[in-house]
Amino acid sequence: MALATRSDLRNVAIVAHVDHGKTTLVDAMLKQTHSFADHAHVDERAMDSNELEREKGITILAKNTAVTYRGAHATDGPVTINVIDTPGHADFGGEVERGLSMVDGVVLLVDASEGPLPQTRFVLRKALEAKLPVVLLVNKTDRPDARIDEVVGEAQDLLLGLASDLADDVPDLDLDAILDVPVVYASGRNGAASRNKPENGALPDNGDLEPLFEAILQHIPAPTYDDEAPLQAHVTNLDASPFLGRLALLRIFNGTLRKGQTVAWVHGEGAVSNLRITELLATRALERYPTDQAAAGDIVAVAGIPEITIGDTLADPEDVRPLPAIHVDDPAISMLIGTNTSPLAGKGGKGHKVTARLVKDRLDRELIGNVSVKVVDVGRPDAWEVQGRGELALAILVEQMRREGYELTVGKPQVVTKEVDGHTHEPFEHLTIDAPEEHLGAITQLLAARKGVMTTMANHGTGWVRMEFRVPSRGLIGFRTEFLTVTRGTGIANAISDGYDRWAGGITTRVNGSMVADRSGVVTPFALQNLQQRGTFFVKPSEEVYEGMVVGENSRQDDMDVNITKEKQLNNIRSSTGEELERLTPSRELSLEESLEFARDDECVEVTPNAVRIRKVALDQQTRARNASRLKRQLADA
Repeated sequence: MALATRSDLRNVAIVAHVDHGKTTLVDAMLKQTHSFADHAHVDERAMDSNELEREKGITILAKNTAVTYRGAHATDGPVTINVIDTPGHADFGGEVERGLSMVDGVVLLVDASEGPLPQTRFVLRKALEAKLPVVLLVNKTDRPDARIDEVVGEAQDLLLGLASDLADDVPDLDLDAILDVPVVYASGRNGAASRNKPENGALPDNGDLEPLFEAILQHIPAPTYDDEAPLQAHVTNLDASPFLGRLALLRIFNGTLRKGQTVAWVHGEGAVSNLRITELLATRALERYPTDQAAAGDIVAVAGIPEITIGDTLADPEDVRPLPAIHVDDPAISMLIGTNTSPLAGKGGKGHKVTARLVKDRLDRELIGNVSVKVVDVGRPDAWEVQGRGELALAILVEQMRREGYELTVGKPQVVTKEVDGHTHEPFEHLTIDAPEEHLGAITQLLAARKGVMTTMANHGTGWVRMEFRVPSRGLIGFRTEFLTVTRGTGIANAISDGYDRWAGGITTRVNGSMVADRSGVVTPFALQNLQQRGTFFVKPSEEVYEGMVVGENSRQDDMDVNITKEKQLNNIRSSTGEELERLTPSRELSLEESLEFARDDECVEVTPNAVRIRKVALDQQTRARNASRLKRQLADA
């Protein structure tokens, strides 16, 4: 065995909490290394290529790009830097774990004002578990509320805390390297970085990213490999091409991969098949281009293997050495997803994928590329339980299916429980809240009702307070909307998984009942006018409704069946008030996430390409009444 090093290559992941500026920093790296042609038009946040990513302003999928650095610090010739842009939201943690399996080090990006947040802890823990070296980058130093010294101190405290937590699990952790993490100060939007600490709210004293490139070349190790070992390449991501079909993105750990080469494909439970690589693609900026061969340390894409999945290994047929599978944390939230069973199914015009077979095929395809999702059979031919990391991740999946033309019935999100020593355990979350101090009482009251326990509270003296809670995952379903209401849109809440614990008891997340249509028909202004004192409506005049559809939120606790299709009786007698203009309160339009949050246990969400509606699981009014009386008797007996 002889270890060799690829000094012309670095593989690095940029990890951070959501909205701390990862993708903007990658934009600056691409521009300053002249990765694009001079005449090329490049959008902002170029790595967020997905339509949903651009709409929501967050990274959902981990993606890779490659920049060629030829600056002053590339003393031995040009260096290719493969950069993995990872999501910052905890619900997409599976993407982070995949990204970290491809790299030799991480750039930890922290906001100069907000400092380390829950997702920072999550990604940093994963990096330390994998023994990856860390470069700390304090971004947005030019923010007016920047507090650079405190943020660096908080990041170093976090590193030390995680190192002590992992001391038993990772005994050979290099504590000296953790204590001596290099710090770079930057403004990604301005493409500026420096090793010298600027004043709070000021730009770095250097006008480009050279100090960042220097830190990457110095502190992120070059890939090493055994030059006598056979081919070993690990599939870490999947993509698709309209011309080549499924593409497998892989990191080569040992050996050489060539176009046209016959390799051993290790898949499933260790099954081995021989196949030929029909196309080999390398990455330059945001484009993939054909290449003849790739060596150890390279991150490339291969075509010609239609059934390949994440975690598979490509090896030498003469000496097969499979690599370990990618470990992903267990899902915490589940939703029942099935075919659309409402009376309006298939009538939207755009929806053409309405059968159970099409829905099941789409869910199976999601499993191929999304390692964080599980699909569980519930014994019904038209519905399946889909489990994921969080409510947002599952809502994104449903939204993608809706845009692809599927019609679905989606159940209220539930938690995935475990039985431990005969007791039911449920997932908990570590919740961090930043809010103006005048909302402190309302926030603590809101979380107390959701079984949240405050662990720490800190006031930075800026009028804002940071609180940390331990809350059951159930308590955070539907929390975000209420939280934004009580903080008048100013609060920031971030949560991350904090393990399992004993069942916390019953939680009432919604006080008001629903207004439910008692018959099919078309909504009339006359009916809305008469009912608008009773609550808030989700429907507009001329919209079609059906029996059992939730048309609004009742101002009282109980559900109320209403005739929202009632028309004004006409006669030939002129009324003295007939010419008065009837004013209607505008209806409230719920997004998919808000609808999933609003739904109660006996309600579900109908999702079509044209509309998102909330409905009762049992549409018939008498059936719902019988179910309600049965539930009351059971509660009384208990």
